Amino acid sequence: MRLTNYTDYSLRVLIFLASKPSDELSNIKEIADAYQISKNHLMKVTFELGKMNIIETIRGRNGGIKLAHPPEDINIGEIIRRTEEDFHLVECFDENKHCVISPICGLKHVLNEALHAYFDVLDQYTLADIIQNKDSLFSYFTKNNH
Repeated sequence: MRLTNYTDYSLRVLIFLASKPSDELSNIKEIADAYQISKNHLMKVTFELGKMNIIETIRGRNGGIKLAHPPEDINIGEIIRRTEEDFHLVECFDENKHCVISPICGLKHVLNEALHAYFDVLDQYTLADIIQNKDSLFSYFTKNNH
């Protein structure tokens, strides 16, 4: 299974924000520069993360973005569920499509079980687990952003 760039960038934004001191605001340019990715893509990602109440956006001259919740309250499985459009691993997962062998095929069951196992693992982790090396991440972002 492959995650979309949107989900990848969402996770990267969260890792970046979680690596900084909780009272410090960041901005899209700073994150785009740190990861060497498109500022335009990150604008859409941060807008959506804000709508989901995962990050807090502060407007104005001294504005920026920060996590809306502590890293230990942000579940990785939930982030992926909310940022991916669908999990149709094969055609028969999509109710609007019909494979001719669906009634007798065992593949859908096997892939569905694998998908549940995938999320069972992701649900065991929070953003705090991902940033256990917070000081190294912060140092890396700070060093490579200037």
